[in-house]
Amino acid sequence: MRLLLIEDNEELSRSLIEAFKEAGHDVDAVTTIGEARSVLFAATYAAVLLDLGLPDGNGLTLLRELRRNNQVLPVLILSARGGVNDRVLGLRAGAQDYLVKPFDMEELIARVQVLLLRGAPGQSLKLGNLELIIDQHGRQVFIDGESQVLPPRDISILEVLLERPKRVVSKDILASHIGDPAEVMRSAIDVYVHRLRKVLENRGAKLSIETVPGVGYIMNEIR
Repeated sequence: MRLLLIEDNEELSRSLIEAFKEAGHDVDAVTTIGEARSVLFAATYAAVLLDLGLPDGNGLTLLRELRRNNQVLPVLILSARGGVNDRVLGLRAGAQDYLVKPFDMEELIARVQVLLLRGAPGQSLKLGNLELIIDQHGRQVFIDGESQVLPPRDISILEVLLERPKRVVSKDILASHIGDPAEVMRSAIDVYVHRLRKVLENRGAKLSIETVPGVGYIMNEIR
């Protein structure tokens, strides 16, 4: 499984990458909140290891963004801030676990493995001739049991449409689900929906995502 490490200490980062590689996990490492936002948009991860004291801000800012956008990606905080209040703030912000630096590497790997095993089956819906499943733990999509690679924002839009089958979903709702509406261009949502349509078409799904002019979209079965 692929993990995302957000840590600005290069020596610690190298040690973590090596340790998790030996444990059978691939790790992408970034050093800032800005870099983390970019890779989370472009790739899918099974879990995140998050430092709090980053060069461009507090890691809790990114964690709260993830939870505000309804992303349930497991997050384990790694921080030198070991006070009770710090740990409570981290857990209340949406972290599944909190480990204080310095820590034992074997304990960290064990805690991450527990997080990876906790994942729920995810959201599933039978529409048309295919079963679509969103694995909210790993942020993956399965179509009739086969993994389908999609960008995170496409997955978020599919998630909303699956929650509201045969109902009109406005662009504002879609925008709020994938981020701050002020930061999400309405035209960009058209691009994400277009990609989803292509995926469903290529897989032979008897489903259509229809445009409701001036409002948004609706997912229907093709009879």
